Amino acid sequence: MSDNNSRTVDVLVIGGGNAALCAALMAREAGATVLLLEAAPREYRGGNSSHTRNLRCMHDAPQDVLTEAYPEEEFWQDLLKVTGGNTNEQLARLAIRESSQCRAWMRKHGVHFQASLSGTLQLSRTNAFFMGGGKALVNAYYRSAEALGVQIRYESPVDRMDIVDGQFQAAWVGGERIAAKACVMAAGGFESNRQWLREAWGQNADGEWPADNFAIRGTRFNQGVLLKAMMNAGADFIGDPSQSHCVAVDARAPLYDGGICTRIDCVSLGIVVNKFARRFYDEGEDFWPKRYAIWGRLVAQQPGQVGYSIIDAKAIGRFMPPVFPGTQADTLEDLARQLGLDEATFVQTVSDYNAACQAGTFDHTVLDDCHTEGLVPAKAHWALPINKAPFYAYPLKPGITFTYLGLKINDQAAVHFAGKPSRNLFVAGEMMAGNVLGKGYTAGVGMTIGTVFGRIAGTQAAKSVLEKGVEHAGA
Repeated sequence: MSDNNSRTVDVLVIGGGNAALCAALMAREAGATVLLLEAAPREYRGGNSSHTRNLRCMHDAPQDVLTEAYPEEEFWQDLLKVTGGNTNEQLARLAIRESSQCRAWMRKHGVHFQASLSGTLQLSRTNAFFMGGGKALVNAYYRSAEALGVQIRYESPVDRMDIVDGQFQAAWVGGERIAAKACVMAAGGFESNRQWLREAWGQNADGEWPADNFAIRGTRFNQGVLLKAMMNAGADFIGDPSQSHCVAVDARAPLYDGGICTRIDCVSLGIVVNKFARRFYDEGEDFWPKRYAIWGRLVAQQPGQVGYSIIDAKAIGRFMPPVFPGTQADTLEDLARQLGLDEATFVQTVSDYNAACQAGTFDHTVLDDCHTEGLVPAKAHWALPINKAPFYAYPLKPGITFTYLGLKINDQAAVHFAGKPSRNLFVAGEMMAGNVLGKGYTAGVGMTIGTVFGRIAGTQAAKSVLEKGVEHAGA
């Protein structure tokens, strides 16, 4: 295709979710002309951001919807714990510090916040909730972008890039070449690409392909096409392709776009068993916002990629109920029969757990003293016997939110080639989240990363165009 069909703008933004929109808004506010390409149709715009609820943000004192304080060091320790140290401290602390500066700007672009609801994982101190959820946030940003003159094109998936000596030249949408002076990539990970997930996870000892049994919690449009294109272009990458934000969702969840309502939040209030009716991990290891995203991977490692969250009547009212009702029974034997589990093994598993529970003061809002003794695996907190009918079970399967394999960046969100930052190619959101999230997750930090680095990438892209000869630091 000749260049007759090409158009040139200052900044091209590839993607249509939170990170892309933050980049487009910041670049436009800086005075650059901006074109945003969203792969999805208008009605599905926003990618995974549409399913989000909140932003984890540092604050040193109470702020409107945020209670108490959540200082930098505590945020960093929370992140350090869930990642097991698999994070770039400089970039992580940059995200943490900048998270304290985002919300006034977000409000200016039409985002409203609300206090956390009861049952939302005790997040009132650490996370600011979006009024209307992620869909309202995305819609607000699109309205603001349109009002500012950002050009927006839907159903425009980029399938390849022209990159010369580490510098962006143009992107291709089918046969159309779209040139720009700078580019921000924020087109998501590869979580919707089943074949790539299969390659990343491989086969287990039973000959199963675990990825075949994953639900995709968000958009079907994150195929990882740009990630592959950047691999082929020789960009520097970071992260393990098998690591991701992977949550235990209801096994009856839809294949795509199930979102938050298919998550099962009662794990810490009972026990989880596999298809052989045996427990396999500590359900009370830590607060649910810090540990909920490990359970998808744990279930993925079980035979058949299935598990069952088991609670009794005492747990009802203590967690946000999922969209699908649980299986209910008046006896453990009947519950096992309904689930297709071996009755004797299931009853023995529950009996062993009940016998190991130590008397204590139950408090789901703190790391209480209700624990097991002599049981493997142990349950460290919130261990109450499962002995009050009716009993309930929720079937679990892995629900993948976004992948962590991404492009290596510096503090200006610049893409690197052989260790050298590009002058005009930047990246934000899921495509670089692996710099901060090597593994694990804590509630709301994905939106923190997308917002902070989206804003940085948009600012730097505009700067590279509007300030000729600017030296880019961080090489």
